[in-house]
Amino acid sequence: MTTRTAASRAAARHPAPLGRVRGICRSAASPTALPAASLAQPSFRRSAGYRLLALLPLFPLLLLLALLPLLGACNADSPRRQEDATAPGVTDDAIHLASSLALTGHASYLGVQTLRGALSYINHINDTGGVHGRRILLTAVDDGYDPPRCLANTQRFLIDGDVFALFSYVGTPTTMRVLPLVEEARIPLVGMFTGANGLREPFNRYVFNVRASYYQETKAAVRHLVRDLGLTRIAVFYQYDAYGFDGLTGTEIALRELGLAPVTRGSYVRGTTKVEEGLRRILAADAQAVVMVGTYEPSARFIRLAEQAGLRAVFHCLSFTGAEELARLLGNAPVNPVTMSQVVPPPRAKETPDLLAAAADYVQLLRRYFPDETPNTIGLEGYVNARILVEGLRRAGRDLTREGFVQALESLRDYPLGGSTYVSFSPESRQGMNQVYFTRLHDGQFELIRDFREVHPLPAPPPVAGQEASPGQDAPAGSDSVPGQGSVPGQGSVPGPSHESAPDSVSAPNPGRTPTLSGAEQSPRTDAAPALSPAFPSASSPALSPASPAFPATPGSAEARP
Repeated sequence: MTTRTAASRAAARHPAPLGRVRGICRSAASPTALPAASLAQPSFRRSAGYRLLALLPLFPLLLLLALLPLLGACNADSPRRQEDATAPGVTDDAIHLASSLALTGHASYLGVQTLRGALSYINHINDTGGVHGRRILLTAVDDGYDPPRCLANTQRFLIDGDVFALFSYVGTPTTMRVLPLVEEARIPLVGMFTGANGLREPFNRYVFNVRASYYQETKAAVRHLVRDLGLTRIAVFYQYDAYGFDGLTGTEIALRELGLAPVTRGSYVRGTTKVEEGLRRILAADAQAVVMVGTYEPSARFIRLAEQAGLRAVFHCLSFTGAEELARLLGNAPVNPVTMSQVVPPPRAKETPDLLAAAADYVQLLRRYFPDETPNTIGLEGYVNARILVEGLRRAGRDLTREGFVQALESLRDYPLGGSTYVSFSPESRQGMNQVYFTRLHDGQFELIRDFREVHPLPAPPPVAGQEASPGQDAPAGSDSVPGQGSVPGQGSVPGPSHESAPDSVSAPNPGRTPTLSGAEQSPRTDAAPALSPAFPSASSPALSPASPAFPATPGSAEARP
């Protein structure tokens, strides 16, 4: 008979809960009971099993620490992939773009025509199904060609709006102002109406220039003036801001390459037509040609006053001036040659189908969507920008992201626009075209120049008895300064309307003094018509390939919204 102690009998009557019985250790994973005495042995404490049991509570933490490097490697592609995952501005049926440009004010013609040229293609694409089933909605906001307003507009696009990309900005000082925002937000900026070098250097991954630069325009113009016409006394009249400085610098570089320098410089303040100060300097320097880096109103006034002052020179304007509006303001009044460089040919010129066949599509679509508008070079440039935008969206595919769109644009190689015009980008290049064309004002419109050697300034008239031979010779010449400050000293220094209140009337020129004009009657050849060929293309310029059909088979889209 087994003798039981009082303690054992009590334990039998009141069993302890599982795991709390003295001398027993039980784990949830293994219900096998181990004598407590065995766990206390030094040999078991040194065993591998004991160590594993001790580390079990730390296992989740150790696993997390081991996975951290792998998680970091997955996200090592920079924030671009994280941002693109949300695809801002993209919905199931729409792609939202935004534009800040001059729709009112002294440069409104440039902004309105750029926008309508782009919309003529965007609306066509939307009406034919969009890009991968999405319409393009373009929000265009007026900035009056004012950099602070452009900056504020862009900030609202990025902060308040849901915008996939920026498109069709107009102007150098305005577009340059938003570059830090573009870089910070990593948002594509495509198809600007400006040839500023600051949009090309330093390289910016998100900025895509379609057109040739102002440096290319001024280089080609200076070489024609010097080599074809034999002119050496070349002055520069420029807008006193980033746009004017860019054109001035390009002209100075081009002259320096030929061993020359500007004979003088004159400027005016953006948004004004106070050109007298710059005009006095150029009259005093007896310039043979004036490279003009301005907009249409001050440029037209400068030309009128210069001719009234007796200046005999070639007036050459850059493409941003606005050819059609300058021609409207000048009419048939100029006696001296007025030329202009362009990055696209006049849309209805006889030679244009061989140069840029897509111009015919622009004319047709502009008539459909904006029947009251007249085709012009500015609108054609906006149309070309829209073609490139849509092609990039098409190549990016249905799963649209900003990064995918950038890579799609980079894939453009010799994209044909018909005739001799092709567009190419690459991971290292952000300029699509290099062509520069030259036009001359004739019968109230700018026509293509086939041979620049036919453009000659008029000879200076012989001095009249009792008058000085050189008009404006007593005008002060000094270092450049901001013009338009105070009254014009010396009322006789600029013959004609030297006061702001005086009318800008010009007496009718003598038709017999008008030089023979070279029209665009014959089709230009690249070997015989340098004015129509690409302006000094680099060695890496793409070879020409067959032209594309009038409308690409692949759809794209875009649409304006108020």
